[in-house]
Amino acid sequence: QVQLVESGGGLVQAGGSLRLSCAASGGTIRNYHMGWFRQAPGKGREFVAHITWTAGSTSYADSAKGRFTISRDNAKNTVYLQMNSLKPEDTAVYYCAARSGGTYRNLFDYNYWGQGTQVTVSS
Repeated sequence: QVQLVESGGGLVQAGGSLRLSCAASGGTIRNYHMGWFRQAPGKGREFVAHITWTAGSTSYADSAKGRFTISRDNAKNTVYLQMNSLKPEDTAVYYCAARSGGTYRNLFDYNYWGQGTQVTVSS
């Protein structure tokens, strides 16, 4: 059983940057693929970014490509999401998740979820 806790969210102006962190406890993320999802008010939870357990492959939603970067540090049991050039439409609760199987875009295939961290981008 792995517990995930997100941090680093907050209020930022459009064009600014934030780095989200996802710290794991109760187990190692070494053998898990890791993903970031977000949910805006009145919207469904959507895929943002993914990184494989080997850190050899990353994937991004079209809305995140060129602006967001996912990375991981297995020694620190932590995954990160660097967000640059933020836009008001990026405003959402951001969730960290871990999976051992399934496909990276399907949120139902993830085994563990954090409680989320709020990101608010003002115009």
